[in-house]
Parts: sequence; C-alpha cells; structure tokens
Amino acid sequence: MDPNETSEEPFDFARHKLDATNEYQKKRSLYRTFSGVIKTILGESLSTANIKVASIEERAKSIDSFAKKAGSRSPTNPNEPKYRNPIKDITDLAGIRVITFFPRTIDEVDRLINSEFEVLEKSDKSEILKEEERFGYQSIHYLVKLRQNRIGLTEYRSFDNLIAEIQVRTILQHAWAEIEHDIQYKSIEIIPTEIHRRFIGLAGLIEIADREFQAIQDADSELAQKVRDSINEGKLEDIEITPDAVRAYLDKKMGADGRMADWNYQFVAQMLRKLGFTNFSQIDDCISGYNDDQISRVIWDYRQGQIQRFEDVLLAGMGENFITRHQWNAEKWFTEGRYNRLKILRDAGVVVKDYEPMLAKSE
Repeated sequence: MDPNETSEEPFDFARHKLDATNEYQKKRSLYRTFSGVIKTILGESLSTANIKVASIEERAKSIDSFAKKAGSRSPTNPNEPKYRNPIKDITDLAGIRVITFFPRTIDEVDRLINSEFEVLEKSDKSEILKEEERFGYQSIHYLVKLRQNRIGLTEYRSFDNLIAEIQVRTILQHAWAEIEHDIQYKSIEIIPTEIHRRFIGLAGLIEIADREFQAIQDADSELAQKVRDSINEGKLEDIEITPDAVRAYLDKKMGADGRMADWNYQFVAQMLRKLGFTNFSQIDDCISGYNDDQISRVIWDYRQGQIQRFEDVLLAGMGENFITRHQWNAEKWFTEGRYNRLKILRDAGVVVKDYEPMLAKSE
C-alpha cells in the first residue's frame, strides 16, 4: 500500500439508520402533536374564511417510513447518506393534507397558508413530474413553520423551529395518489405503449373532470345569484323551486333566520313541489294578505322561526289542500295537528283560503 495514500472507513449506513431512528422514536410524539396543531390552525382558518374542503388529514411520519428514508443513499454518491442529519433534513416528519372539492379552492387555501404560516418552500409536483417525464398525482406541497407571534405563546413554544409539510390537492388528484402505489410503471421510457396510451387518456380525463366540476360550481353560483336578484326585483314567475331559491325568498319575505340549516330548505323545497307549486309567483299569491308574525302568534301565542311561520301561512292560504297534498298526509299526528291549527285560525277570525296551485298554474 502506498504510504502516501490514506484509507477512509466506509460509511456505516446501518449505524446511521439505527441512531437516527432511535432519536426519532423519542421525538415522534412531539411531531404528532405538532401536526395536530397545524391541522387545527388550518381548520379554524378555513372555517373563518368560509372555505369548504373535503377533508384535512394529519399524521406524524411512521417509524418504519422514517427508518427507510434515514438509511437511504445519496443519489449522486451512493457511498454517502442522502440525509446527514435525518431529524433535521427530513422535512415531512409532520404532515398535513388538505383535499379540496374544486381546483380554484387550492388558490384560496394557498392564500390562507401564506397568511397563517411562515412558508419556507412551495413546490408544484405536477410541474416536477412533467420535467422528469413521470406519471403521478398533481399536488402543491408547502414546508411551513409557525410564525413568531405564535411561537411567543406558551402553548406553541415547544414547536419552535419545527417544520411541517402541507399538501393541497383536489379530491380527484387525491384518488390518483391513493392508487399510485399500485402503479408499477413510473417512467415514460419503460412503460409499454398500450399502457402509456391508457395513462395519457386517464390523466386527460382527470384534468377534464376537475375543470368540469369547477365549471359546474361556477354555473351554480351564477344561477343562485340570478335567483336572488330576480327575487329582490319581484320577478317570481320563472324561478325554479330549489333550496337556495327558497332560502332567498323567505329571507326577503320574512326576514333571515340564521338558525336554519341547509336541510331545512331542502325539505321545504320538496314540500312545495309536492303541494303542487311550480314557481314562486304561485307561492306569493297563496300567502298574499297574511301577516306571518300575526298568524304565528294566533297559533302558538308567540313568534316562531322563519320556516314554521312560512308553513303556517301556507296552511292558512291553502286550507285543507295543504293537509291532503302534503307528503305526510297519511300520518295521523300530522293531519290532526294541522286540522287543529285550522280550527284555531278560524276561531280567531282569520280567513282560511283554499288556494290550489294546479288551478293557478293553468290560468
């Protein structure tokens, strides 16, 4: 051996992996708590901003997954580890995934992430996949830290300098990601032509579906706004009876009621169709001349909520027609209760009409 040559011990990957894994085992609970904190901040911020998402998931990297990553070799020098300091260099120990319904929501989540956290890095996985000519899911990844104004608070102090990875993608992109682990061919150079053609077709379909879902949401929002405008202008003849239209009509007619849930208006829309109404002009004609507050106090001795007041003026306007046409007309508790309310109204001198939507429709 040449005395001028120096021998260098080969890197001990097994020891490196074991030491890093033992260290992570001691700290994993901290990262699990940290990921939960990031999820909570995101969830509360999304709720405050009224941004609806499909789900928010959080996790701390599993021990086995960490060990495999900690023991990996450098892609440029297989004699060296990829991560000299795995605890510090592996940045997805705390992971959060936000799954949206629509592509545009990704931009809304992006603005929120930038306002709530210190963003260290942002990467668009779809662009990386194109550059590397690989198949895979589209996703936006962020490396974030808590801002100093939060770290200064006692409950966040233990998370100082910890990094979390946030992934944001649509529900269709997530579906691709869930099956990606079962896809054997990742590179265009080695994939068989037939399979390659099917992958291209599927990728196109997912992209088209995402765009179409977004277009449907935009069209629905535009239609809902037109309905509200028409109701405010008193143009009721051509407005289809939908839950959103019912809410807009009742908010204008009887005042908004924040206690009502979406399913309340879904039920009312279904009831109105069953009763024979086809547009809001008929509904307006049916309850014309009645004071919903007065009717409510006659029946109940106090002012009821928005939907109950609406049902009571419908009952006054339709009389027995309301009972016989209602979807619950076979239920004894329902019919007896409504006939009793009609008696109360008549005894109080309220004029009960017998409005018939189907006759009004043919006039």
